[in-house]
Amino acid sequence: MFDFFKVAASTPKIKVADVEYNSQRILECMKEASDNGAGLIVFPELSITGYTCQDLFLQDSLINGAKKALLDIRDESEDINIIAVVGVPLMVNTKLYNCAAVIYKGEILGVVPKSYIPNYSEFYEKRHFTSGIDVEADLIIDDEYVDFGTNLLFSVVGTKLKFGIEICEDLWVPNPPSTRLSLAGALLNVNLSASDENTGKDIYRRDLIKNQSARTLSAYVYADAGLGESTTDLVFSGHNLIVENGTVLKESERFKNQTIYADIDLGRLISERRRINTFEIDDDGIEEVEIEFEENDNYSFNRYVDKAPFVPSNQDERQKRCQEILNIQAYGLVKRLEHTGCKCAVVGVSGGLDSTLALLVTVRAFDILNIPRENILAVTMPGFGTTDRTYTNAVTLIKSLKATFREINISEAVKLHFNDIEHNIDIHDITYENAQARQRTYLLMDLANEYNGMVIGTGDMSEMALGWATYNGDHMSMYGVNSGVPKTLVRHLVSYYADTTDKEIADILRDILDTPVSPELLPPKDGVISQKTENLVGPYSLHDFFLYYVLRFGYEPDKILYLAKIAFKGEFNESVIKSWLKTFYRRFFAQQFKRSCMPDGPKVGSVALSPRGDLRMPSDAVGKLWLDKIENL
Repeated sequence: MFDFFKVAASTPKIKVADVEYNSQRILECMKEASDNGAGLIVFPELSITGYTCQDLFLQDSLINGAKKALLDIRDESEDINIIAVVGVPLMVNTKLYNCAAVIYKGEILGVVPKSYIPNYSEFYEKRHFTSGIDVEADLIIDDEYVDFGTNLLFSVVGTKLKFGIEICEDLWVPNPPSTRLSLAGALLNVNLSASDENTGKDIYRRDLIKNQSARTLSAYVYADAGLGESTTDLVFSGHNLIVENGTVLKESERFKNQTIYADIDLGRLISERRRINTFEIDDDGIEEVEIEFEENDNYSFNRYVDKAPFVPSNQDERQKRCQEILNIQAYGLVKRLEHTGCKCAVVGVSGGLDSTLALLVTVRAFDILNIPRENILAVTMPGFGTTDRTYTNAVTLIKSLKATFREINISEAVKLHFNDIEHNIDIHDITYENAQARQRTYLLMDLANEYNGMVIGTGDMSEMALGWATYNGDHMSMYGVNSGVPKTLVRHLVSYYADTTDKEIADILRDILDTPVSPELLPPKDGVISQKTENLVGPYSLHDFFLYYVLRFGYEPDKILYLAKIAFKGEFNESVIKSWLKTFYRRFFAQQFKRSCMPDGPKVGSVALSPRGDLRMPSDAVGKLWLDKIENL
């Protein structure tokens, strides 16, 4: 469903050289994984015999016994709906190869030999095995021809899955086979491994797999030998990993034989390869083996979907990310101030989250440049909708940060403007609202001229995605420090700042964090904010979720809805999510003209809206395809 495919990495407990016992454990793991909905399972290197057989690999009894066990697995797999990749030693033209056999529904569909045979430190594989690189041979098993070679790519019919195979040391060399296989179209690479444990090796192994997965824009399933291998000189921990484009989806507990599962998002990988044009497909010399796969009726989606994809879920990582983003914002402004020779900044401060963050970033930039904070002209401009709470927070914050405070009440000027255009002040329509926003921007721009300063934009990325900004009002500035920051992340940045500053400022910031998001353009009711943004355009948590998957991966609306239902289960029902998804697409297409002329501002994450960078979109594009898709869901 939606290009997801469940895979498994399994470490059965084996007995060294007991091929009958081992084959039964492998079959048990295959049956269990199939019952759990997996479509592919990967076993460790030489899992039929055990990796640590040493010179027993020179014995005909073991080699012949392993081949018979392979045939037993083949035959008994006929009623198990799962593709299995099993490690086995096989003789081909008088040479012994360390192989991975691909088995499905009673057939051996291909055999891949190990390319790189280690013979250093604790490894003595060249004593027994031959490299499979450039070997051209006919492999006949049980009177049937089987594809054999390091150039095999397995294509699972009925899905978008293509996978390649490498074995243990193959990954550790400078140019792993998985690189070539990925360039030939493999979205998944599997590794049958027997990587022994020593101090710190698990960290190196994990990083190696993550890096190879990221470099090849692929998923990677790593199955490691574990308990049951001989401990004469080495110990194996069964360190299994499933990684997708550099992100660990699942990792086993070491020193505990087990099977791990993960749902690979093939559509996500395809999207990344489409986007990154330096990933160039080269399938020269690759032989594709088709697998006629039957969809597993036991499949169920079991992948964690983060409802806040822009915000790291790990607390330590979130703190680190916030510090990094604040630096990106501040140093972006530092460069612009240095280039223009500007020693003054003008910031409109409302007491809301966005303008608070913009002011904090400006203060940081001025501190970096050793420019006095009093050169920051922080202006509060109360109007018809301003409440005492936001006004007080704005004034107190400005003074606590030691910026220069300026107050200009816009009410009379806006009334004069209404008289000029003959607008009834009692009609609270879009003219009523936007006139206030433009009046504020008009004042900030004139103050910047007066003090030879630069107007710092406060609008965030979520607002620009929805077009929730007044054209040539708060939409405009001389440098938009928040333009790459989504609303859900703005909150965390301000919260992080509160956690790392003195108590006086922290208390103000926490009250700002507790204040409802509002443009405050309509009169308050009983002194309380009457105009709440999320009641009008929808929850920013949903819109940021939509924004991430629309722009980062180009997913279709039905897939985004499916993921959102999982991520926001218990918070929003399907009809609510669908309604706001429709609002998102409608506004996203209709408001591109605002993004087409948005001011400069720093990109801080993987998604950005700049017309000069990440989003080259025509202002008159039609969203009918996307909206019709939602209507027909």
